Amino acid sequence: MELDETLITKTIVESFTRDFLKITDVDVVIVGAGPSGVTAARYLAEKGFSVVVFERNLYVGGGMWGGGIMFPKIVIQEAAKQILEEVGLKPEKTSRGVYVVDSVEAVSRFTVSAIEAGAKIMVGFNVEDVVIRGFKDKPKICGVVLNWTAVEKSGLHVDPVAIKSKVVVDSTGHEASVVRTAVKKFPEAKLQTKTGEIMGEKPMWVEVGEAEVVKNTCEVLPGLYVAGMAATAVFGSPRMGPIFGGMFLSGKKVAELIAEKLK
Repeated sequence: MELDETLITKTIVESFTRDFLKITDVDVVIVGAGPSGVTAARYLAEKGFSVVVFERNLYVGGGMWGGGIMFPKIVIQEAAKQILEEVGLKPEKTSRGVYVVDSVEAVSRFTVSAIEAGAKIMVGFNVEDVVIRGFKDKPKICGVVLNWTAVEKSGLHVDPVAIKSKVVVDSTGHEASVVRTAVKKFPEAKLQTKTGEIMGEKPMWVEVGEAEVVKNTCEVLPGLYVAGMAATAVFGSPRMGPIFGGMFLSGKKVAELIAEKLK
């Protein structure tokens, strides 16, 4: 077969268009392909839900790649060990009672496992708004508004497109950008926090932060869930640093909550 330049162009455009049309109306949109988002995607896809993850960067994994201070190792606790083993990782137990794994292998295995389960991961997309039904103090989140991250960075005036879903998960990390957008557009809407507002991430306290990120993983507005560091930021919990057990457990919990809601 003769390789032709337009053959390559047509193959890419046709394949991407086919994939994109399949995810315009799904069960679950997850925003952010970090540890909690990708974990949630795998569990939900395994249960048969249609899931798409939108990541603004051209890479997945969030903050896992760099481990701690660019040492490519991440720590987990006993409670999260099984989640890692499910994707083929072999956590090494240390004399300190915690486990350590290679961060690059962790990102790779979690990503491949989510894709093999049936989740779709789309990189280079910025979620700039949400789709709603209803007004005033009770908007129902039922999708997201997308554009290319490159468009955002360049400052070009280009209208976005919308994706519909039954629920949306904000797993955007420290920014909690989806929740911030929702409350900015609907300041009268009250979150499920002590103040009804975004409380802001607190300084590091590993033990408390790891427990609370799981506790605070929940539905904060109708149709909108938080997981991972987004939950930490919204509920005002301490940060944890390069221990990721809470991230994985949060991803599992949000998947369980959504599966129960959508069943």
